Amino acid sequence: MIVKTLTVTNKLGVHARPAGMIVDITGQAKSDVSIVYEGSKANAKSILNVMMLAIPAGSEVKFEVDGEDEETIVQQLEQLFNDHFNEEPC
Repeated sequence: MIVKTLTVTNKLGVHARPAGMIVDITGQAKSDVSIVYEGSKANAKSILNVMMLAIPAGSEVKFEVDGEDEETIVQQLEQLFNDHFNEEPC
């Protein structure tokens, strides 16, 4: 299992489009992927679960990835967060 903490660096936080981008990555994963924010843990393969966390800009989120493709999934998530979800950074 890989546990990776990432910071939301786009101005609007994890709204519908970034949540969809997260699910685009996690949905194709063979691994189990959870997202944790302020003590709430959700299935990162569900757009509704990700959006329900209402993660604002500047927040730290933790991904727990467990499975055969965990390294690839973590790298893709890290790149997505580093690219600010292709939006304006904070």
